[in-house]
Amino acid sequence: MPELPEVETVRRGLAPAMEGAVIAQAHVNRPDLRWPFPDRMAERLTGARVNQLRRRSKYILADLNTGESLLVHLGMSGRMTVSGDPLGQFAHDHPAHQKHDHVVFDMDNGARVTFNDPRRFGAMDLLDTVTADAHPLLAKIGPEPLGNDFHESHLVERLKNRNTPIKSALLDQRIVAGLGNIYVCEALFRARISPLRKAGAISEARVKSLVPIIREVLSDAIDAGGSSLRDFRQADGELGYFQHSFDVYGRENNPCNTPDCGGKISRITQAGRSSFYCPQCQR
Repeated sequence: MPELPEVETVRRGLAPAMEGAVIAQAHVNRPDLRWPFPDRMAERLTGARVNQLRRRSKYILADLNTGESLLVHLGMSGRMTVSGDPLGQFAHDHPAHQKHDHVVFDMDNGARVTFNDPRRFGAMDLLDTVTADAHPLLAKIGPEPLGNDFHESHLVERLKNRNTPIKSALLDQRIVAGLGNIYVCEALFRARISPLRKAGAISEARVKSLVPIIREVLSDAIDAGGSSLRDFRQADGELGYFQHSFDVYGRENNPCNTPDCGGKISRITQAGRSSFYCPQCQR
C-alpha cells in the first residue's frame, strides 16, 4: 500500500493539472470501489473548480469551490495518472480507456486525470470541506510527521509506558500520520533501534532522535519520487526510485550497509507484517 511519500508524490504530480482548473466532466464507471461512491458523485463533481490539493496521512483531498472536498485513497493498487496536460508537464496524450479506469476527470485545461485500480481496494468520498477533519477516516489521525505538530515532546509523551514494540507503535496512525511498513523499517535502522524493543523502554534521548530521522527518511523518499513496489506509479506514469536506497526493507540475508558491522539483514513477522532489521547494530 502506498505510504506518505508515494501519496505526496502523486499529489504533487496532480497539482499542475488540477489546482485552479474546473472538472469539465467527471466520469464514474462503476458504483463502488472499497465501498459505494457517494450519491450523484459525477454530477456533484462536474463543473466544480479545484481550489487546492492537499494530503492528510495517506489520503489526498481536493478542496472544491462547491464547499465539498473529494477524498481519495489509493488502496493497494490504485493509480492516479495525468495525460494531455496543455502546460507541457506530461509527455503523453490521452491513452485508450483501460478496463480498470473507474473514475476519470476531464479538466477544462485539457488534462485528463484517471483513477485506475485493478484490485478495487481504493476509495473515494465527498465531504464538507469545513468539517473534513471530523470525517471518520480522518478524525483520529495523529500529527503529520513533516509538520510542526510532530515534535520530540509529542513522541516522548505518546510512547511513554507503551508495552508494544516500537515498530507497531510507529505504525499506529493515532501517534503519527502516514508511516507504513517500509519507512518505519528504514527509520528504525537509521536510529539503530531494534523493531522488537518495547516502545516504553526506549530512552527519552533515543525517542527524541527518531523525530528528525523519520523526517529525513520521508523527505529522502519524496525527493526520489517514492518507492515503486508492485503497482506504484507517479502521476506522470514514471516509477519512484527510493527502493534503490533501502538499507533494510526487502534485503533479507544481505549484508548490513553499516561500515564494519559484518551483520546480515533479518526478516521477522510482527503483527502479520514483515520487519527487516540488522540484529547486529539495531539494539
